[in-house]
Amino acid sequence: MTHRFAPEILREYDVRGRVGRNLSDADAHALGRGFATAVREAGGRRVAVGYDGRLTSPALEAALVAGLTASGVDVVRIGLCPTPMLYFAEATLEVDGGIQVTGSHNPPGDNGFKLVQQHRSFFGEAIQRLAARAAAGDWADGDRAGGAGTVTTTDVTEPYVARLLAGHSGGACRIAWDCGNGASGPVVERLTKLLPGEHHLLFTDVDGHFPHHHPDPTIEANLADLKRVVAANKLHFGVAFDGDGDRIGVVDADGRMIRADQLLAILAEPVLAGHPHATIVADVKASQALFDRIAALGGTPVMWKTGHSLMKEKIHDTGAPIGGEMSGHIFFGDELNGADDAHYAAIRLIAALDRAGAPLGDLVDRLPRYCNTPDIRIPVPEDRKLAIVADIHDRLKAEGATIDTTDGIRVTTDEGWWLLRASNTEAAVTLRAEAADEAGLARTMGDIEARLGAVGVQAS
Repeated sequence: MTHRFAPEILREYDVRGRVGRNLSDADAHALGRGFATAVREAGGRRVAVGYDGRLTSPALEAALVAGLTASGVDVVRIGLCPTPMLYFAEATLEVDGGIQVTGSHNPPGDNGFKLVQQHRSFFGEAIQRLAARAAAGDWADGDRAGGAGTVTTTDVTEPYVARLLAGHSGGACRIAWDCGNGASGPVVERLTKLLPGEHHLLFTDVDGHFPHHHPDPTIEANLADLKRVVAANKLHFGVAFDGDGDRIGVVDADGRMIRADQLLAILAEPVLAGHPHATIVADVKASQALFDRIAALGGTPVMWKTGHSLMKEKIHDTGAPIGGEMSGHIFFGDELNGADDAHYAAIRLIAALDRAGAPLGDLVDRLPRYCNTPDIRIPVPEDRKLAIVADIHDRLKAEGATIDTTDGIRVTTDEGWWLLRASNTEAAVTLRAEAADEAGLARTMGDIEARLGAVGVQAS
């Protein structure tokens, strides 16, 4: 028996596609068989499985479990849950890996899988090897090698919530929590009952239609309900989560959206007080203000590639106690083995504000102000996107420009910096820029557009 995955769903750090178009139950079954084979080859035998609240997740989860057991792996089902709970289960139960069925922050019709093996991200070449195995039918067979795997069920919600609160000593904040009808709802309901303060909960019922707003808290339009509740009740701040609870969005008492790099700059201070000179990792899209702030606090800033699995690996390799990327993933190396957990990020924010003795808005205002663009996606042919970035890099290098090639090209200029990289998921290049003021940002964007034009790309 063989199986072929649609190539576009095999992303660098997970598997994701549109159900009914390029992702099916057959893909889930094949993924289970391939992952089980990889686990058994490493000497393992047991895998934890969870799923988010999307309408297609139960069927995909059932097919995944069937694939895992068919290749001789025992499965521990933890049920409907946010992705950080799956990471918790993988780290605390006696298992050798874990898979979360989730479409993350994608539209309702999308779904996919996030994988972890032996407490490390399963990504990149490992995912490509699953595809190669499927195409060759190179799977372990439970019927011929010790029998099919067994299936058990366990609920880790209470121990997970207890872990979120372990050691927490923050004050009594007044907070709004927007779960966006995603998988975080039941966790946040339990969590807020145990936290001091005043808590206003929005959309905690899990509904894969996402009837109130799209579950991506990094898009400001999706925070409108959160802002309204914060303002109406004069709360200290509000937090929002994506569909599977590993991305966080934050607004202050005035309804201002707090960017992830600003949030990490605030969380870095208590971390560095407890871990002097520690490494803190942020992705290439983050503001220079963050890297400067980490250095000013005595830490070692490290710029790294965008992508949650890539960031987790870097945090593991450097021993960083914390890290983050602009997509709203905040990673905790000291407590959570590098996992990204938006619920825990909210708890750490409460503690950081209590320690600082100042409102969130005041802490943000103390950070240097820069003018930034959002991520700008420029469609280009799939087979040209890498060549476009390489061509512009070579031209800049010939000019003697200051270039960081950690992920694409990040170019430092007299005005600030700009970033150009090939999209991991689309036929596009992505652009981001920062300068000290609007005039400098306009000049930077003009320069970038001219450089793109020189290689045949229309930027606007």
